[in-house]
Amino acid sequence: MAAGAFNTVEVGPDNVDETGFFCLMSRRKADGYKRKRAWLDKRFAEGLKIHMIKDGGRGFVETIPGAYAWRAVEAADYLVIHCLWVVGRSKGSGLSGHLMNLAVDEAKRAGFPGIAMVTSEGNWLIGRRFLDKHGFTCVDEAPPTFSLMVQRWGDVDPPSFSGNWDKKRAALGSGLTVMRSDQCPYIEDTVTMLREAAGDHGLAFKEIELKSAKDVRRRAPSAYGVFHVVCDGRLISTTPMTRREFDKALASP
Repeated sequence: MAAGAFNTVEVGPDNVDETGFFCLMSRRKADGYKRKRAWLDKRFAEGLKIHMIKDGGRGFVETIPGAYAWRAVEAADYLVIHCLWVVGRSKGSGLSGHLMNLAVDEAKRAGFPGIAMVTSEGNWLIGRRFLDKHGFTCVDEAPPTFSLMVQRWGDVDPPSFSGNWDKKRAALGSGLTVMRSDQCPYIEDTVTMLREAAGDHGLAFKEIELKSAKDVRRRAPSAYGVFHVVCDGRLISTTPMTRREFDKALASP
């Protein structure tokens, strides 16, 4: 399918209740959806934009000025892509490239000298290979598999990860800690499961909510920023997971 066949809608405060924001569209009464919707009210005022495919495919891209990015990055001079997601039969249709072009065009129109995105293999983030093909270069890396990718057209220093991951994890203390935000609506179900799993394993449970982009840069124990499962200082996961996946990860050395 040619990129021109994609009909895109820009989601903002005036139409978000009509259009939704792509994720959990069929579960608008779910807690995760409601929390993300409330989170968006503040983020729209900070410059967050969502370009969502209305016809011709299924996907979206979410961007925000780097000073307000909910990733553990120092990227105030850049527009940051939070998410670029294409699902189902839309994969391989050229839709991902179309959405990326929309994000780059938006950054240039807004006067940013570059655009940045955190990527990872085996994570809910888009893979590095895709960004390589679209003219991005890696300027920083973080464990376990995160890369900070940028495309620059202006004279500006590269962004960087916030770092100090070991120190931030150690500061969480013992037991099972979930550090979360409302940027991803799929987190909520996992938090509920982890609370129950902690009790089954005899672990103290602590939930920490990240309430601002500054909070993410200062406290997040991985580059992903918005969701972390840490047990006794060890990073278990940065993505929503099933009970079986959690039990297996907890048992791993």
